[in-house]
Amino acid sequence: MTTILLLFVSLLHCVTSQISLTESGPGTVKPKTTLQLTCKVTGASLTDSTNMYGVHWVRQPAGKGLEWLGVLWYDADTNYATAVQGRLTLSRDTNKGEVYFKLTEAKTEESATYYCARHTQLDKETESLAKNN
Repeated sequence: MTTILLLFVSLLHCVTSQISLTESGPGTVKPKTTLQLTCKVTGASLTDSTNMYGVHWVRQPAGKGLEWLGVLWYDADTNYATAVQGRLTLSRDTNKGEVYFKLTEAKTEESATYYCARHTQLDKETESLAKNN
């Protein structure tokens, strides 16, 4: 009975363990400077195609909606929004579980709150569409 209970508790822990992303970096963007942010991922490996399909970056200027900036996929492939193409670089350190955001030549209008977010579901059609845009 004890073995069954321990197995149940272990399985329950696996089911209830959570994947979390925590973004850190400077709170403001100064024009013509480089903005560097870090997204710390806990609860899953960045290369785990089952739970971590990709890490997206978005920003939200004060009083406005969210704007998608780019994604770093589990296989290290990247996609970027046209507005930041050539200025944004997404990279990662899989040992630390960190994704790095580096935006060069920041513009005044890019002052915003920046967020990282996990891509939670992926099928072949979605992956193909996302990677081709």
